[in-house]
Amino acid sequence: MALRDIKPTRSELINLKKRIALSERGYKILKMKRDGLILEFFKVLEQAKDTRGDLNERYESAQAMMAVANTVEGAIGVKAAAFSVQQEPDIKVASKNIMGVVVPEIESSKVRKGLNERGYGILGTTSVIDETALSFEELVEAIIRSAEIETTMKKLLDEIESTKRRVNALEFKVIPELTEARDFIKMRLDEMEREELFRLKKIKARNV
Repeated sequence: MALRDIKPTRSELINLKKRIALSERGYKILKMKRDGLILEFFKVLEQAKDTRGDLNERYESAQAMMAVANTVEGAIGVKAAAFSVQQEPDIKVASKNIMGVVVPEIESSKVRKGLNERGYGILGTTSVIDETALSFEELVEAIIRSAEIETTMKKLLDEIESTKRRVNALEFKVIPELTEARDFIKMRLDEMEREELFRLKKIKARNV
């Protein structure tokens, strides 16, 4: 189709300008959201470093205590103490909102128990079993904290990537294409006005 055959209207130009303005506003909002999410991500990342370090320490401590318990009590004694536990941890998963991203909030109770809540007979075991049980209770608490932080990080990272793709699409595709279409329509309308003015002048010249 020749350029001369394309006859846009003023309303098309106005609609394009509105779409460009809307896209630019959306771009600014999404860019602010992306930057805000990145800041939140780095805050959570700092927490994750702490929880990972704590988790590793708790794991090493629990493993060391288990080795001691197996030496002192024997494998059968350790298993008997472990199987005697009747009260399971109570874990509840709620949610909270970080800049529009729903992330988990994990609450736990009954993880750490008193001596009389572990099920095994206090008189029939040594303090090594108590210390081993405590070290594993602390490990479970560290795992729960780490699970909340790691899941929050993943969800924030996914949202950052999604928002970044939308920002890039607006910046490098949608807005440039709309701007190009606007400029073309404006140029064609100006050209049509000149053609109409020239036509009117010719008509006027014939009638003089």
